[in-house]
Amino acid sequence: MTPTSIRDAPVAATMTIGELARRSGTSVKALRRYEGMGLIYTAGRSPAGYRLFDLDALWCVQVIDNLRSLGLTVAEIRELAGVYLNRPDQPIGPHLAGRLRGVRARLDAQIAELQQVRQRIDAFEANHRAELDSRSGTDFRTGDPKFNSTSRAPTVTTGA
Repeated sequence: MTPTSIRDAPVAATMTIGELARRSGTSVKALRRYEGMGLIYTAGRSPAGYRLFDLDALWCVQVIDNLRSLGLTVAEIRELAGVYLNRPDQPIGPHLAGRLRGVRARLDAQIAELQQVRQRIDAFEANHRAELDSRSGTDFRTGDPKFNSTSRAPTVTTGA
């Protein structure tokens, strides 16, 4: 998942970044970012300077998409790629397991925050049932000091 220096790869076996984007469903902008981070195998550049990729790049993008779908950040994927490419004597599994534990911890924290929001919504609904049900004589605007209850519109004062 790092650029190679193959400049004269057969044209039929290579694709431009636009074709890679179409085939992978990933935006060109994201692919450029991934390539710049060394996450996608490249086949060099065309004589006109276009980035060229082969099917190996498509595999890289699929791996990135899969890891992203598991909640890993691009920075975490980059760290994993560093281990994968620079330490071939080390199994990648334990490193990935550690990252997945981190994702799980982030998700647990987000779930806890969302549960707190739900509890606040429940308490708000319980405390403001009359206003939420539009019962006669109750309205959230009654606490607004600028609200004129006869016109049912806020009183606006202009400075001159």
